[in-house]
Parts: sequence; structure tokens; C-alpha cells
Amino acid sequence: MRKWVLPDYVEDVLPPEAARMEQTRRALLDAFAAAGYALVNPPLIEHLEALLTGTGQDLEHNTFKLIDPISGKLLGVRPDITPQVARIDATYHAASEGDAERRYCYAGEVLRTHASIGGSRALTQVGAELFGAATVAGDVEIVNLMISSARAAGAAPLLLDCGHVGVFKALAQHFELSPKATQAADAALAAKSTSALAEIKALPAEARSSLEALTTLFGPAKMVLQRARAALPRNATITAALDQLEAVATAITESGAQCSLDLADLPGLDYHTGLVFVAYLQGTTHIVARGGRYDGVGEAFTQGNARARPATGFSFVDLRALTEVTSNSY
Repeated sequence: MRKWVLPDYVEDVLPPEAARMEQTRRALLDAFAAAGYALVNPPLIEHLEALLTGTGQDLEHNTFKLIDPISGKLLGVRPDITPQVARIDATYHAASEGDAERRYCYAGEVLRTHASIGGSRALTQVGAELFGAATVAGDVEIVNLMISSARAAGAAPLLLDCGHVGVFKALAQHFELSPKATQAADAALAAKSTSALAEIKALPAEARSSLEALTTLFGPAKMVLQRARAALPRNATITAALDQLEAVATAITESGAQCSLDLADLPGLDYHTGLVFVAYLQGTTHIVARGGRYDGVGEAFTQGNARARPATGFSFVDLRALTEVTSNSY
């Protein structure tokens, strides 16, 4: 009898684990529905251009590509559902509806060409997105929804590590950094490397000092915010970003979760525009969810009728991994 072997980093989910995953999925979707988030179910494959537009532009290296035998066009298997939800918001609602807030949630499989360390390439992603909410109140809503839905699924208590890409972008603008210097500084901050910052010849001394400060601005929220306000230039955009982080940190603490900040953490700098966060199960290195703000996403899908929608959201990155660490007893 032939033994069938699955591709590398792709696994079957067998009983009773599949039943536990379904119960976790149901708990999350029920929590989303109770908060007013409507379920959408985008297709597994799309035209590649749509998948890599807007929020999806950084996902090309993780996207499986194939030729449609009907049309001959290039298709992609989705590596992330968020860009699809952004397309739905941009294309299925008339511009006459204005900037009305809309809330969506989803649960579905994604496939990636590369697996994260110790992970799978075939994941079930569950998440929620809020469009049209331009203020920090939208970020607070999304963070609270992530915490409450995780708790409903048995994943608690949580630690949220938050950042704000607006701080770095404001510094780059304040010091008039070139695109090349901005990119090099981003890479140096990702490694928290002051020596790499020192090697960027185009950085003015004051800019280098401020960027070096970012590499030290991590830890408990209250402490980081106090130090950031003292160390960074007096700039209205930076002040607004720090105020937003303070509001989010307060909401996280009031929800019963723990909050830390890291102002040098800049994931998805090309499409994130504000708050970014990663949620961990307290006392572990297990990532439960990722999220953040990505304003302007609708413009990429509407071409001549640009609608630059504010947007913020999150996803539980791997339902199977989440189920493994939940405290539910089935």
C-alpha cells in the first residue's frame, strides 16, 4: 500500500483536534457577531493583482501563483485575508454611502510559500476589520475586541506589545530623510542596532540621536511614554502618536490584559500607518494575534474613484496553534 506524503510544512488535522479547532473558531466568530461584525467569506484564489494590491503588496514572496486555464490570467492563492476584506469594503459599497463605518469578520484557510519557524504553510486565519473609523477610538475598539474574543476562546491572560509607525515616519519627515536613508534606518531599528544607524552617512547627528533613542524605548507603557516625550523632538505628529498609544495602553490595562510598548518595532512599514500590535499569551512566546492600522487602503482598489478609507484590524494568525494553547476544556 502506498504511503501518501503531504508537502513540507502542510499537515492534516485529525479528530479530536479538528473538533477543538472548530469550537475555538465558533467561539471567536460568535464574539465578533455579538460586537456587530458581519461575516464575509472571500474566495481562496483571486487574480494576483488584486491579492497584491494595497495591504497585500508585501505578501508577494509568500504567495503561490498559478495560471487560470479558463482565462489564461495569473492567479494567486491567498496568503492573508485582510487584503481581500479591504477589496470587499472598497468595491461593494457605493461612494454615495460616504465614510460610514463598516465592520467585517472572517475565518478561512490561507496558504503561504514559506513557513514561519516551527509553523505551517497552511493556516486557518480568523480576524476582524473596522473600516471608516479614523480616530483612536477605532483602534481601542479593535484591541478590546481582540482581547475579549481571545478570552471567549480560552486564550487569556494576554500581553500586548504595541508600537506606532507614525513616530518613525514623523521623524523621517521632521529630519527630511531621503527614501534610501529611511529604508536603511528602518532596517537598523528592526535589529535595534545603533552601530547600523552609525553607518548611515546621510543621517544628520540630531536625527541619528533620535533614532538611537527609539532603540531604547521599549518596556512598560507608562515608562516608555514618559521617556519618549522627553527624548524625541517636539513635533505635533509625534505627540499625537504618543497620545494615541497612551489611550490604547490604558484600554488594554482596563481590559485586564498587560501592555508593553516598543517604538522601534515597525512591521509592514509600507502599509501600516499608525498603531501596530502583537498579542502573546502571558508567560510564553506564543503569538496569538497581530494587528494594526492601515489607513488609505480603499484608494488602491477604486482607481479613478479614489476612496482612501481609514482601516484598522487584527487576525488570529493560526487557529490550530491558538487552539493548542487555549484553556478551554472540551
